[in-house]
Amino acid sequence: MEIDRIVADLRREAERIGKAIAALLGSAAAGAKRGPKPAPAGKKRKRRGRLTPEGRKRLSEAMKKRWAERRKKQKA
Repeated sequence: MEIDRIVADLRREAERIGKAIAALLGSAAAGAKRGPKPAPAGKKRKRRGRLTPEGRKRLSEAMKKRWAERRKKQKA
């Protein structure tokens, strides 16, 4: 019968999808077990994003100018 063949095909497809999901979850779980690598002994981490005093001053002046312009527009 046609229905029996369709059901058999669908079961094979479901089994294939189940195996694919298990494989994906297995690889995700294996990756989740890994932690961050420890830093090598004697090396310090490089810090980023620090402003130099000159950069801080330039930023301060630029923001003061911006705020002054905003106040001018609000008064007008």
